[in-house]
Amino acid sequence: MEIRETPIKDVYEIYPKVFKDARGYFLESYRQDKFESKGLNTNWVQDNQSYSEAGIVRGLHFQTGAHAQAKLVRVISGKVLDVCVDLRKGSATYGKFHSVVLDEKLQNMLYVPTGFAHGFAVLEAAVFTYKCSNLYNKESEGGIIWNDKQLNIDWGVDEPLLSDKDQLWPDIEKFTEISKGGL
Repeated sequence: MEIRETPIKDVYEIYPKVFKDARGYFLESYRQDKFESKGLNTNWVQDNQSYSEAGIVRGLHFQTGAHAQAKLVRVISGKVLDVCVDLRKGSATYGKFHSVVLDEKLQNMLYVPTGFAHGFAVLEAAVFTYKCSNLYNKESEGGIIWNDKQLNIDWGVDEPLLSDKDQLWPDIEKFTEISKGGL
């Protein structure tokens, strides 16, 4: 398993070693000792899975305060553009985002620490799964509007299908004002 640093501190792309033969493939999708060697959270308490057709955008979501979540995200099948936005108060990369295509062929993953908004655009119908370091809490849920002009994220989807709530989140400027500088 290769754990690669990204331009944003504490966000990591993970590429497992995939063993293929005539029967199919095998990989380790999580290994505690490898994560701990990088100082990454290994206390996963909730696993989530979703299925989405191509053209769907989910996010950008986060949990606040005592309910903040680190996430380990990947696709089981399909392909998504995965995006995380740094909302950590005082961070040198506050308001910057990192994106990576998660692809069933690569079996790659993204580690998203607490203090980040997270979302993804479905490029090919996908089964998406993620581990969370904290339980979901509806009252602690927040978000940033997916098409924020300041962030200017190219989602790779022309006319995305979004949930009602994902169309109502504030932009990052308004979020920064409301939160007094971030999470």
